[in-house]
Amino acid sequence: MNTKTITSRALSIIDQYLHFKVGPAVCSVPYFNNRTVKARGTLRAYVGKGSPQDIYDEVHALLIKTHIPMDKLTDESLKRLLADQNIGIDCSGFAYYVLNAESRELGRGTIDKHISFVNCHGLLGKMRCALRPVENCDVATLAHDRNSSIVRIQDIIPGDMITMTTIDTGDDQRSGAISPENERNHILIIHQVEYQNSIPVKIHYSHAVAYPEDGVYGTGIKQGTIEITDINKPITESIWIENDQRGELNRIFVRAKKLKTKVRRVK
Repeated sequence: MNTKTITSRALSIIDQYLHFKVGPAVCSVPYFNNRTVKARGTLRAYVGKGSPQDIYDEVHALLIKTHIPMDKLTDESLKRLLADQNIGIDCSGFAYYVLNAESRELGRGTIDKHISFVNCHGLLGKMRCALRPVENCDVATLAHDRNSSIVRIQDIIPGDMITMTTIDTGDDQRSGAISPENERNHILIIHQVEYQNSIPVKIHYSHAVAYPEDGVYGTGIKQGTIEITDINKPITESIWIENDQRGELNRIFVRAKKLKTKVRRVK
């Protein structure tokens, strides 16, 4: 069995979101649902597009403002502070920073240099995307044929992504929390692949997500695996496991079956 992972820099980004640390406290950065909050034109940490450093800086500023000693934070109080202040990361923001770290580590420069911002039109739109690339790089952009290509199961490598997109486009279809009433675009980043005889047999993924049972304080970065049973079948016919749940009990798997789910690679 042979195992490959994304670069150490990209793995570090995942870890910084998954084990976000301030003083002695550690928690997963909450999932940010912009559809619920409707935040626009503010700091990245408050619109689901903040890097780990952006989020840390805002938390540090909040602690100073509220006179809360950093060394008094607990895991629970840190998570509550983030969630109550609507500081978090959405799935495309998370994917952007991981893919950006991977691109830089591989010597390809920042990912925005390779992205065609398909939703940015006209001079002002292009200027907006150039100045605020992460805010304008949603799932639909990453999954667009200009920016990524479909990957066969047998060719999967770490750094590929699994995109789940709806047929329609528009604000209602942006990345978001999972709910039975509404299906929206979503993205997973493949951070590790296990191979046998050069054929992928198990995929490890990370994503930012919120499930209904998570409540206010249980959302954040989650990880799971996909066991490849047949490389000639779609990825949705493999075995998905997350939170010890598989099959119809696995929410992300059920979601993947409902949407247009593809393995893709940034060009």
